Amino acid sequence: MPPTNPGRRRALTDAAIELLAGSGVHGLTHRAVEQAAGLPQGTASNYFRTREALLLAVAERVSELHLADMAEATRQAEATADGIGQTVELLAESLFGAATVLRTRYLAIFELQLEAVRRPAMAPALAGLQDTALRLTAGHHADLALPIPRDRVATLVMLYAGALFTLVTAPPESITREGVHEIAHAIVQGALSGTSADNTTSP
Repeated sequence: MPPTNPGRRRALTDAAIELLAGSGVHGLTHRAVEQAAGLPQGTASNYFRTREALLLAVAERVSELHLADMAEATRQAEATADGIGQTVELLAESLFGAATVLRTRYLAIFELQLEAVRRPAMAPALAGLQDTALRLTAGHHADLALPIPRDRVATLVMLYAGALFTLVTAPPESITREGVHEIAHAIVQGALSGTSADNTTSP
């Protein structure tokens, strides 16, 4: 029976996230994860018998962290202004955080997504992240009465994902709050294009 120490498991998967971001999938080995986590040799293989099992566990961990961040962002948004401006601010803060303090995590996610193309067994874990994020985004927009129609949420998520990749892979020193805010505003305009709210957007 595999070990069930959740703290040690998190230490291993969090170390793996750092390695993925810094060295890519090819730099992710059981021994490298153990060294990065400061744990004895053999620990990672006790928890994750194969490299694929390790990659799947990392995908689950980044999903857990991402969804927790979404929930926290929504709680904070409840105290801000209503309407389109709130949507822009919510997206801008999320993108800016992902491209700065959470950059490592999202680089790891992109590495996992590329690896899933070559390892079909990983695809369900990452598809689950996308599907859950889509459902939560739709739910959050409804809870906060944000002006994105439900049938446009998928468009919003797609535009957000493209901006996320561009910002996270850009040189960190090029990221500014003002620039990210402009991108967030463009995302909202794109998602609202052709709707009754389209003419109410403002810079």
